[in-house]
Amino acid sequence: MTMQGPGVELPNEIRYIAIEGVIGAGKTSLARMLSERLSARLVLERFEENPFLPKFYEDPEHFAFQTQIFFLLSRYRQQQELFQADLFHAHVISDYIFEKDKIFAYLTLQDEELKLYESMLSAIERNIPQPDLVIYLQSSTERLMANITKRAREMERNMSEEYIKELNEAYNYFFFRYKATPLLIVKATDIDFVNNASDFEDLLDQILRPNKAPVEYYNPLVKK
Repeated sequence: MTMQGPGVELPNEIRYIAIEGVIGAGKTSLARMLSERLSARLVLERFEENPFLPKFYEDPEHFAFQTQIFFLLSRYRQQQELFQADLFHAHVISDYIFEKDKIFAYLTLQDEELKLYESMLSAIERNIPQPDLVIYLQSSTERLMANITKRAREMERNMSEEYIKELNEAYNYFFFRYKATPLLIVKATDIDFVNNASDFEDLLDQILRPNKAPVEYYNPLVKK
C-alpha cells in the first residue's frame, strides 16, 4: 500500500477514484474530504462554467441540447488534462465520471438531438482515462431535495422534485448495470459523512479496504 496522510493507507491498485451521485448526493463534499485526507489531487466538475445550465433548469425543453453539448466538450477537455505530469500528487480524486454525460443525455434529449450527441460521443470517448474505483452515493429523492434546498444555489431554485426523481431512477438504472470499473455503491440516505466524523471514518474504511470485488455494496445501517 501507499501511505497517504496521517495513518491512512491507500491500496496500490487505486490511483484514481471518481465519486458519483445525483445532484445533492454529496459527491463534491466527499471528493474534497478524501483529497485532503489522502493528499490527492482534486478534480471537480466545472458546472458553473456552463452558461446554458441556469436556462436549462428554467426551460429544459429548449436548452437541453446546448447544455448537454457544452458539458460533453467541457468534460472531455478536463479529462484530457487529468493525467498531465503532477509532481506533488500520486493520486487523483474526482467528483464525476465522464460516462455520467450519457445519463443526462438520454434523459433530456429528443431523438434527433440524441443521434447527433451519440455521433460526437463515439468520436471522443475512447480517449477517456478510466478510474481505478468509482463510488456511487445512492440516496433517496427526499434526501436529495433536502440537500439541494439546504445549499440554496441560485441556479437550482427552480429544480423540481419530479426531475430529481427521474434523474435518481436513471442513475440507479445506470449504476446497477455498470461494469466498466470496480464499483462501490454506498447507501447514503441515512448518513452524514460531512458533519458526522464517525460516518466519514466508517466510509473511508470501506473505500480504502484492499482486494475489493468488482461490485460492492455498503449499507452503513447494517453496522448500527
